[in-house]
Amino acid sequence: MQLPANTELRLQTNTSRKVSFLGGSLINNTRSRSSGVCARTLCGKVYGFASDSDSSDEAVRAVLKSAADNAQFLSTRVGAKPEPLPKVSPQVLRLEADKTDAEQREYLELARAVDEYIAQKYPSLASRSITVTADSMEKTLFTDFGAESYSLSPRCYVYVFLTANTPEGDTVELYDVFGSRGTLRQNFPNPQALFPQIDELYEQLMQKANGIYPDAGTHTCVMTGRLAGMLAHEAVGHTCEADFVLSGSVAGDNLNKRVASELVNLVDFAHTLPDGSPAPLPVLCDDEGVPARDAVLIKDGILTGFMHSRETARHFGHELTGSARAYTYSDEPLIRMRNTAILPGKDKLADLIAGVEKGYYFTKTNNGQADITGEFMFGVCMGYEIVNGKIGRALRDTTISGVAFDMLKTVDGLSDEMSWEESGFCGKKQLMPVGLGGPDVRCRVNVGGR
Repeated sequence: MQLPANTELRLQTNTSRKVSFLGGSLINNTRSRSSGVCARTLCGKVYGFASDSDSSDEAVRAVLKSAADNAQFLSTRVGAKPEPLPKVSPQVLRLEADKTDAEQREYLELARAVDEYIAQKYPSLASRSITVTADSMEKTLFTDFGAESYSLSPRCYVYVFLTANTPEGDTVELYDVFGSRGTLRQNFPNPQALFPQIDELYEQLMQKANGIYPDAGTHTCVMTGRLAGMLAHEAVGHTCEADFVLSGSVAGDNLNKRVASELVNLVDFAHTLPDGSPAPLPVLCDDEGVPARDAVLIKDGILTGFMHSRETARHFGHELTGSARAYTYSDEPLIRMRNTAILPGKDKLADLIAGVEKGYYFTKTNNGQADITGEFMFGVCMGYEIVNGKIGRALRDTTISGVAFDMLKTVDGLSDEMSWEESGFCGKKQLMPVGLGGPDVRCRVNVGGR
């Protein structure tokens, strides 16, 4: 498709499916679909954008004209000398996936089977909640410089929340998420396959119900890959998004400086992991038509780069990373992470724990937040004390906090195995599916008490 100069055209369809049971009662049963077309045109130094829920040929022509008109109007208000964007070689890229859309009854049957299993086997629970959810983004992109891309990215997950009474008469909650990229039928052909994982979740909940609160203060801790991934995404990744760097993030003053232990390497993977396997949520091409490549953020403890759009790559004089993505057809592309992770080391988890005289082993997080200074606070919903190098009693809910670039300098051990979390969304101005992960990490971190 021949487009006007400096123009992108994107057709997109997003779907969402959700079924929820609370205490055996159906409380949510929804299906949604949104689709449309959008265009973005650069005139001078500003973009004009337009979108329409109609994807007919007539609507496409109207959207292209509106985007060009908007760009022309905005450029008259800016008056700055235009600068050419980095050139991109035209490529045709396709990320295919199964397009099978399961019927809503299949979501209902899966959720009901899981709920009934829990109700029958664990009747003493204070409450239970089951959610089966699926979403997908299907995009077709054309650019004026000849790039074409197609991608389909489905995901499907089962969320299980369990609540139990404590000996003191309070309640504790624990949850887990099961599933991955792919459709419901691909992920859950047999509900019974989930039951051993639910049994394990229940055992952890019982340990937590009889657990203790950690001592407040700075401690040597071991974090699983889930927490390491949350740290990589929230406290480091966002500070290395080039638009946030331009807004004053802490990464801007630390480029090419030591920000972590020499053991730490942190990468935002595009589509392939170092072992050759696909990234949890692969991205072949961003929504500017730029082929996606890995962005190495920290190498051997040194902050080495940022994630870029074409504009920010031009500003900093850096290579393109293909990091500009939009969530719906009516959204403009923003710099977003793909699959952000700390790379594994050479240690065994057992050895990391054995090296801690008194500290904590944190295994699950339920929330996290950070700002552009790198300060973070994460909730920890499951963990254990470590005493004389051995796992002890389970922990009740607590928090960990600190400044990412300070905490990463204390890392003295990384396990040789990775774990990933890809069920969530990043909420930077617009939602976006992201993957995050890492190895088990031993470090010093501030722990909240009761």
